[in-house]
Amino acid sequence: MGRKEDNIKKAQQIMLKPEFIRNIGTAAHIDHGKTTLSDNLIAGAGMMSETLAGKQLMLDYDEQEQARGITINAANASMVHTWHGNDYLINLIDTPGHVDFGGDVTRAMRALDGCVILVCAVEGIMPQTETVIRQALKERVRPVLFINKVDRLVNELKVTEQEMQQRFVQIITEVNKRIMANLPEDLRKKWQVRVEDGSVAFGSAFNNWAISVPYMKKSGISFKDVYNYCKNEDQKTLAKKSPVHEVLLDMVITHVPNPFDAQKIRIPVIWKGELDSEVGKAMMSCDRNGPTTFMCTKIIIDPHAGEVAMGRLFSGKVVRGQEMYVLGMPNVNRVQTVAMSVGADRIAVDEVEAGNIVALSGLKDAISGATCSSEKDMEPFEKISHYTEPVVTVAIEAKHMKDLPKLVDVLRTVGKADPSIVVQINQETGENLLSGMGELHLEITQYRIVNDHKVDIKASEPIVVYRESVKGRAGPFEGKSPNKHNKFYIMVEPLEEAVVQAIKNDEIKTEGKIKDPKALAKQLTDLGMDKDQAKGVVSFKNNNVFLDLTKGIQNLHETMELCKQAFDEAMEIGPLANERVMGVKVMLVDAKLHEDSIHRGPGQVIPATRSGIYGAMCQAERVLLEPLQKVYINSPQDMMGDVTRELQGRRSTIEDIRQDHDATIIVAKAPVAEMFGFASAIRGATQGRALWSTENSGFVRVPGELQDKVVGDIRKRKGLNPQPYDAGYYSA
Repeated sequence: MGRKEDNIKKAQQIMLKPEFIRNIGTAAHIDHGKTTLSDNLIAGAGMMSETLAGKQLMLDYDEQEQARGITINAANASMVHTWHGNDYLINLIDTPGHVDFGGDVTRAMRALDGCVILVCAVEGIMPQTETVIRQALKERVRPVLFINKVDRLVNELKVTEQEMQQRFVQIITEVNKRIMANLPEDLRKKWQVRVEDGSVAFGSAFNNWAISVPYMKKSGISFKDVYNYCKNEDQKTLAKKSPVHEVLLDMVITHVPNPFDAQKIRIPVIWKGELDSEVGKAMMSCDRNGPTTFMCTKIIIDPHAGEVAMGRLFSGKVVRGQEMYVLGMPNVNRVQTVAMSVGADRIAVDEVEAGNIVALSGLKDAISGATCSSEKDMEPFEKISHYTEPVVTVAIEAKHMKDLPKLVDVLRTVGKADPSIVVQINQETGENLLSGMGELHLEITQYRIVNDHKVDIKASEPIVVYRESVKGRAGPFEGKSPNKHNKFYIMVEPLEEAVVQAIKNDEIKTEGKIKDPKALAKQLTDLGMDKDQAKGVVSFKNNNVFLDLTKGIQNLHETMELCKQAFDEAMEIGPLANERVMGVKVMLVDAKLHEDSIHRGPGQVIPATRSGIYGAMCQAERVLLEPLQKVYINSPQDMMGDVTRELQGRRSTIEDIRQDHDATIIVAKAPVAEMFGFASAIRGATQGRALWSTENSGFVRVPGELQDKVVGDIRKRKGLNPQPYDAGYYSA
């Protein structure tokens, strides 16, 4: 029996002992070496050929990933590592670093208990590194640090041994600063990464070696030796004496908690149900005999098995043929196969117990982020919140009419597998809108529709997603129902910035019914909202808030649900350019209602309230908001002029320029609308010598002189009258 088969057999035995399981991920900025490291860990554990490690990129098994040299999907693999005489099962998820695929990182974190944060020794902490540290800590995933590409410090930057160590101290301090900022008091000190306790390792994933203080003591290798091996270009010997998989997997087993310990810390953060309930106790103790609770973090479309749900089992066990509920869906689903993952391969097993990462087929109602359980009425896990939202859209249609029904199905499947993609299907016009995180995200999604799902499509040029808001306060504006028997008086004003931020950061629960109005009112008052206003909040939608500030109006209570529905509709389609509204406070200040309920049905109340909201927004002066991207460019000094020229031609503002050895680092903000084609332009301007990355950076007001033109273009594209209606239109 080969080593791989032997390891698979061992893995199947360890799956039943959670104290010997570690669920980890890799997380870092793009090109800092995550997939190369993952390859070497898997090879070291005997799951693939060592000579191919770092070149085969086993976890980039999608052909687009191989062709582009980047990771697009979060890929899973399990391996066995022996430490102090015991065998441990390590479930690894290799996550993408490109900002367009940040959603995959967020979802993967929900399944993990620890993550290896990679930082390139030359580039240091980059924007995406900060984001992944924040994502990991928000989910209470324990970080360990691997400083990669150490050989480049010695061979390219020619640093001395002293300078090398200073560079390490600087990176560790920066990482610890981020850890301190994102954790509660009780974990801050405990989760710091330290060289002396072995929660920091240094090395080169590509050259297959790493070193940590505990491993130095064990192997007798010193920092001086490491420096000399790199300088003398003899990293092969170093890789034999101090192999990366041993150092890193030892570090993971020592510092990442097992599922028993991890779930005690994680469950209260990611699940808001009663911890004393049967389900709560089972998850807190990772109980294999409790109710089955499974969180789906990813859907893979397999040509043979159909939809496969990957995710974490927090309690109970899953057996082939078992019935499970996907919370929020009416029908029961039956599990067809249960499997563990090794790269693109899935090894079928009979059953899996709590604490494992597992692949299940047969859960046809599951989507990424769904809670699946044997208990129909279980409180679902907290919604996975993404740090960015889709900012670029393409319109897609089938090339051949016969493919139209199939395309609608395929788009639904795509939306299921990747919740960062927003799909709007218009069956009347046949136009389908696909919104994603950036050009590359949409390119890959279109590639999958054509190649994986075999539907030929035509796509429009990318379109930017805008938002609408208001400049000032206005109202009350009277909205009349079509039968003229009901009147609603609405005021609007910008929502306090602190409240908008709290909604974005998920500090305010905006889903469903408001459970504790007093606590919410206190929270909003602390964030700067007027005390009386804070007491009147009735619902939230897309970073907007609806308040009822009326006093003693008869029959309003039973009409309020319809008013909320009108508010939801108005916030989805704004009055300026039919884009979503954000950052607006909508206040119902008075109403006159017909006493007979037959005259205040949905057909009367919804249009009246919506007209009131739109009219008040017109009076408050509507503004259009455009998405921004933060751009980081690392270029040779002599190319700096070309880079700044390229940025200035795109309405960008340069925020910072600094020197780092012989490179210049430029940080700028630019509107997404101006960034199309930036990749090829910057390559051309710098002869391919600049490195750059972008991250989405929220929305900002479109300059006044451009607003009318942009609004006109959007309205024309949507087939609307180019001139938006004024307040008079809504009072008719």
